[in-house]
Amino acid sequence: MSRPNILLISADQHRADCFGFEGRSIKTQHLDRLAADGTHFSNCITPTVVCQPARASILTGQLCRTHGVHDNGIDLDPAIGEKGFAGAMSAAGYDTAYFGKAHFSTYHTFEATGTPECLKSSASYPDTWNGPYMGFDHVELMLVGHNWFLPEKPPHGQHYERWFYSDGKGDEKNALYQENAGDTKGAAQTWHSKLPVAWHNSTWTADRTIDWLENSRGDSPFCAWVSFPDPHHPFDAPEPWSRLHDPAEVDLPKNRVRSFEGRPWWHEEVLTAEPTGAKKDAEVRKSYSRIAEQSDEQLREIIANTYGQIALIDHNVGRILIALEEAGIADDTIVIYISDHGDWLGDHGLILKGPMHYEGLLRVPMIMRGPGVPKGKKVDEPVSTLDLGPTFFDYGEAVALQPQHGETLRPLIETEEATREFAMNEWELLPTRAGVALSLRTVRTKTHKLTYDLRSKAGELYDLASDPDEMQNLFDDPAHKDEQDYLMELLHKRPDDMRPIQTQVGMA
Repeated sequence: MSRPNILLISADQHRADCFGFEGRSIKTQHLDRLAADGTHFSNCITPTVVCQPARASILTGQLCRTHGVHDNGIDLDPAIGEKGFAGAMSAAGYDTAYFGKAHFSTYHTFEATGTPECLKSSASYPDTWNGPYMGFDHVELMLVGHNWFLPEKPPHGQHYERWFYSDGKGDEKNALYQENAGDTKGAAQTWHSKLPVAWHNSTWTADRTIDWLENSRGDSPFCAWVSFPDPHHPFDAPEPWSRLHDPAEVDLPKNRVRSFEGRPWWHEEVLTAEPTGAKKDAEVRKSYSRIAEQSDEQLREIIANTYGQIALIDHNVGRILIALEEAGIADDTIVIYISDHGDWLGDHGLILKGPMHYEGLLRVPMIMRGPGVPKGKKVDEPVSTLDLGPTFFDYGEAVALQPQHGETLRPLIETEEATREFAMNEWELLPTRAGVALSLRTVRTKTHKLTYDLRSKAGELYDLASDPDEMQNLFDDPAHKDEQDYLMELLHKRPDDMRPIQTQVGMA
């Protein structure tokens, strides 16, 4: 087989179970078809449950304490980023490109950092700049992409923001972004955006990808990453997508009452402690990242709007897949759909993300279709998005430029005998996030999950086979000592290559 093209499509904060084919009442026809035409990894976990570390891990193939981006607000060192999968694929003769939200560097910085993603520095990049960046030869970026923070007015911003303002209507569009076209029952950070869909960043991301596929890619095989910034909070899908799912008909979580009984100490502490740092930064962190318990009526509004965001992404994934067909390269292209991390979305009374590694947050989509990938196959071995780079190297005959913590998925795809023992997640939280410092490490097997704080020695252990809703913490339960000892052994298999704790250059 000749070397395939590789098209990685990612969403932000998309749970692994939010698909029609997973049984939820959500309209994802194109992604459902992608799963039917390919292989679905049902136990894929994120290496870190927040954006910047997770994205740096996908790119580099390394856990966050090794590449250094162990919390939001820490920039990925270009010397490491440029040796990620894009740099390795480029060195092997692939054309590499990136479209959408990158978030390898910090947006909201204390001072200008000089990176193209730093809002304070972005004005120094001319309209003609299209990379290279972090190993990608060609990039078309948006900065932030979540409309609590509206598109920056040029000369700040990057490609999306400059396009957004290019017709002189940017201020008018931003007003429409924020207007609520209907009653959302007081649900937190939820509204029916009046921004016309043609100007939405999900549409723009697909537009730029399709234009590149049709007009700008070269004759070499390509490795491209397409990154949608939704379904992230605020929950602000544009009409009519925000109304596609009736709130009365969405599926609510089975267990949606917030309780800290039997949980590790930090579950409650991170929701109540005062973040450190400047007062204004702490206030933004609390108002943006902490959502109070919602009524069932409000939770229905949040879920329905999230479904609308996902359905709009699904529509644009369909457009991209059609573009591959029309270009005559669909049969030569491996397409992968993932997310950087999930969202509690009401599980255990929680919304968004944080250091409570319940399955809705930890487990992410991974669907793969393409030459040599079986149709309709489901793999339930524990894998990670860390495995993407090694998989690309395998199919693309490329060589890793730095140590990898993942391994190729190809044996799991092409055989029935291959297995995986566990996948790993870690997160070094700085107290600027939630007022506490944590050094968390999680191991996930097919049947169990252990999360452990290396600082306080507290933890949580769940038997997912008998307790899929994670209601009973078995950590330090004498009856489950053997399982805990085994998982602790796995936890300590982490490679001994951690970098020092880094200093934040901003908040996110």
